[in-house]
Amino acid sequence: MAKIGLFYGTQTGNTETLAEKIQAALGGDAVVDLHDVSDADVDDFAPYDCVIVGCPTWNIGELQSDWEGLYEELDEVSFQGKKVAYFGPGDQVGYADNYLDAMGILEEKISSLGGQTVGLWPIAGYDFSESKAQRGDRFVGLALDEDNQPELTDERIAAWTAQLKREFGL
Repeated sequence: MAKIGLFYGTQTGNTETLAEKIQAALGGDAVVDLHDVSDADVDDFAPYDCVIVGCPTWNIGELQSDWEGLYEELDEVSFQGKKVAYFGPGDQVGYADNYLDAMGILEEKISSLGGQTVGLWPIAGYDFSESKAQRGDRFVGLALDEDNQPELTDERIAAWTAQLKREFGL
């Protein structure tokens, strides 16, 4: 079975915890390698045909600082032929005008570099005004809200990872 590279940035530890839950749901460290982007470089993406990107949105629609530091360097990564899934925690109530913008910013960049987006997630069940992560009636990846809907996180991760198993061909 091909390994999956899961790359996440975290300020408070929430995204790391979510990354660990996603890793466990996909089969643990035998299937998914975790990479904190604060310690990663662009060469770390190379071995993976399947990639998961996790990024919270900070301030008013900004990338988390570790992703911001790596953003321009992503141009050096060959995403051609890679399936890429995204997840992001955010606050849909407090930041309704830019909910999960960071996830959308990274998806747009990586798609422009040849990455094939998988793991689209329905917007139904969320209450927000605008999002750079929205494409029609879906988000570009798994939307999580630990501030307002933490009781839905485990159920959403279970459903999304089941979807990813199919889309990644696991």
